[in-house]
Amino acid sequence: MAARRSHGTVDDQARDYDAVLYLSFGGPEGPEQVLPFLARVAAGRGVPPERLDEVADHYRLFGGVSPLNAQSRAVIAALREELAARGPHLPVYWGNRNAPPFLADTLRQMRADGIRRAVCFVTSPFSSYPSCHQYLEDLARARADVGDGAPVVDKLRTFHDHPGFVEAQVRSVRVALHAVPEGRWDATHLAFTAHSIPIALAAASDYEAQLREASRLVAERVGGDHVWELVWQSRSGPAGVPWLEPDVVDHLDELASEGVTDVVVVPIGFVSDHLEVRYDLDVEAAARA
Repeated sequence: MAARRSHGTVDDQARDYDAVLYLSFGGPEGPEQVLPFLARVAAGRGVPPERLDEVADHYRLFGGVSPLNAQSRAVIAALREELAARGPHLPVYWGNRNAPPFLADTLRQMRADGIRRAVCFVTSPFSSYPSCHQYLEDLARARADVGDGAPVVDKLRTFHDHPGFVEAQVRSVRVALHAVPEGRWDATHLAFTAHSIPIALAAASDYEAQLREASRLVAERVGGDHVWELVWQSRSGPAGVPWLEPDVVDHLDELASEGVTDVVVVPIGFVSDHLEVRYDLDVEAAARA
């Protein structure tokens, strides 16, 4: 049965919705799930098998568990608490693209619960095929799988310039800057990172422009005279296809050659850690630094 709604000003915006759908990428939660997960992620993308084996080894370093699902549960719990306290009083459902709970299964449960229309938060702030349009395709495919009575789902806009997103990034950067000796703060370089995509995909979307805008907004709010750069990580496609560059590790080499001693790496392209993010930055980039 559809949830009863509050009657505050927020409800004026939410009057047409019965639920919130939290839609994410998903991740494995045990070693036995790693290769099936990676196969789903790479399906149809021409990723070489040796690359999948390499990435699987990265997951095994962390026990085969991605941090993403646990972080999604924490966000959903906080969202439910916030909606209960402030409204609108809507139930929150969770679906993933590549790991349980799968999106189609979630939509089936929503149909069984009487949900007719949901507003959808996708855990990607930026526009590109894999970070936006593919989620719309996922929703259309899942609704078709569910069939008659599948709830209508409206995706929220991209939020790269939303104050809530920008301010969260600013707080994180300021925390990291306090790890740098105070006299070197202004000379600390900011390296904003995002998932690289093929240049052809980037040219067909606002992905790179939105990332540069978000990076600029964060750098301005942080203040100081920090030099900043947008760089890339987690490339996974065929070697002959040009992707956005420079890679964050190559960027660190360049900064070192210029005598830069302090760098804050800001994974602005992500609202939550995939294991790729954690490996590429906390392991590989940290080792290079």
